[in-house]
Amino acid sequence: MNIHEYQGKEILKSYGVAIQEGILAHTAEEAVEAAKKLKEQTNTPVWIVKAQVHAGGRGKGGGVKVATSLDAVKEKAEAMIGMTLVTPQTGPEGKLVRKVLIAQDVYYEGASKPLEFYISVLLDRAKGQNVIMYSTEGGMDIEEVAHNTPEKIFKEAIDPKVGLQAFQARKIAFNLGLSGEALKNMVKFITSLYTAYDAIDASQFEINPALKTSDDKIIAVDAKVNIDDNALYRHPAIEAMRDKDEEDATEVEAAEFNLNYVKLDGNIGCMVNGAGLAMATMDIIKLSGGEPANFLDVGGTADAARVEQAFRIILKDPNVKAILVNIFGGIVRCDRVAQGIVDAYHNMGNINVPIIVRLQGTNAVEAKAIIDNSGLKVKSAIQLQEAADAVKEVLAEARA
Repeated sequence: MNIHEYQGKEILKSYGVAIQEGILAHTAEEAVEAAKKLKEQTNTPVWIVKAQVHAGGRGKGGGVKVATSLDAVKEKAEAMIGMTLVTPQTGPEGKLVRKVLIAQDVYYEGASKPLEFYISVLLDRAKGQNVIMYSTEGGMDIEEVAHNTPEKIFKEAIDPKVGLQAFQARKIAFNLGLSGEALKNMVKFITSLYTAYDAIDASQFEINPALKTSDDKIIAVDAKVNIDDNALYRHPAIEAMRDKDEEDATEVEAAEFNLNYVKLDGNIGCMVNGAGLAMATMDIIKLSGGEPANFLDVGGTADAARVEQAFRIILKDPNVKAILVNIFGGIVRCDRVAQGIVDAYHNMGNINVPIIVRLQGTNAVEAKAIIDNSGLKVKSAIQLQEAADAVKEVLAEARA
């Protein structure tokens, strides 16, 4: 689950991480009031108006603006709220901006030059360890830095049995070229950041930039946070931060029916029980010349109601040219699934794309008979190769 910058900063602050202070606003009028309040709290000379969407690269898309007066705050907030923000991470369709964060200026002048760093904590699944990635080249162009000069990206693996050690935090601060008070503050920053990441069961905590101010403070200017969905039951307060407006509407609907659905860009819809079988089904589709339009795991209770809802969700994608149902009957009986497909087909009455049904396992033969005798335009299969061949036939017919 992704959360907004302002929410990520609230979490960081609660774990002792210094942040760029800010106040959320949903309207231009609220933005002005937020700016006044922030002036009282921080004495900031100017304000930063930041679009709150689940996407990075906001600065490049016009989602981060500096305002030097209250009138400018109102003007920039008014222009930003309601706009469709297009960034390298949103795709061409962009994201609707519904709220903005009015933040303090932290790039003030002082004894030394402000410096921007990139720091993230994430899970390395291959190694089974958390990793702190960091670079001296923080800011909007970190993707280009990673691509063109990967030697400037450092990694520090954390043994989950012992956690982050003090010498590792010091090593990171030294590698960032810091010394004196700035080094001490960076060590504290890294330690608190990792504590927050571990405590809330995050899968990613990205700070870009982490700023060394001109008076050697280390501040999180941005916060991109992703929480492990499987751990949300342990963090009801964080789960309450979920913003469904920022998520794909079809995926949100699927989750309400306990369907694991992820929209993809292909043309063959998938309905499968079990994540492993779903991945194999997607591979079969690609090997047959098609592209999967979604990942959809209906789970172990593929009854008529769940099957019908799964069909409805898949068919909301106009790119779907056919649907491949691939069910292994272990706990669930294949004949019940087959009857569920027939019932769903009759209930919906408007399925106008070919459906290929491959049922294997308990009562697979009986299930095939139910499909074959239903009178519906459904192609049945027992072997996976039969399903693959059927996909090829459908694609050939679509191209003809």
